[in-house]
Amino acid sequence: MIRKFSILATAITIACCGVSYAQLPLPLPNMEGTPEDRAACEPDVKRFCKAAIPDNMKVLSCLQANRQKISKACQGVLTRYGQ
Repeated sequence: MIRKFSILATAITIACCGVSYAQLPLPLPNMEGTPEDRAACEPDVKRFCKAAIPDNMKVLSCLQANRQKISKACQGVLTRYGQ
């Protein structure tokens, strides 16, 4: 389950910050998420969680803490990843 958290958080961070794969600390498969996942959460990460970037777990925690404020689309992404 922690791997899913990390993958989602990394995908969101990549989408928002343009982090290249060479800069990522761990080479995990499928960490980029889907383009739909990134598109759904990018505005919410930029709006509510910018200070948490680049710490992937902080981004995820921030999205969870702001669940009532984030878009329905991003809420759906969190739900699909077991959040």
